[in-house]
Amino acid sequence: MRTAANVAEDYIAVWNERDATRRRALLESTWTPAATYLDPMAQAAGLVEIDSIINSVQERFRGLTFSLSGKADGHADVVRFSWALGPKGGAAIVKGTDFIARDGDKIATVTGFLDLVPAST
Repeated sequence: MRTAANVAEDYIAVWNERDATRRRALLESTWTPAATYLDPMAQAAGLVEIDSIINSVQERFRGLTFSLSGKADGHADVVRFSWALGPKGGAAIVKGTDFIARDGDKIATVTGFLDLVPAST
């Protein structure tokens, strides 16, 4: 089974991939087809809806990238990690903590929490 760090790194890579074809390939290789996503601002079921949310976030926060904050950890089929969104080398404007439930080595569900959001969000 892949490590918690590997799962978190793949997750961040999907959110940072701006090429739609490559992003879809990453989603298909690291998420289950029926995966679900839930955070305080969005909810999706299936790769098409999840891809749409990622695209919307990328459009809204052009020029910003996601990065891992600290070390991912987990046990059994659950992975927990924190992330930041901001300019490369700059201060984060959004921070969050996500919990992933896996089905084998693929992401089955994501439950996200926002720890820092811009005042206008």
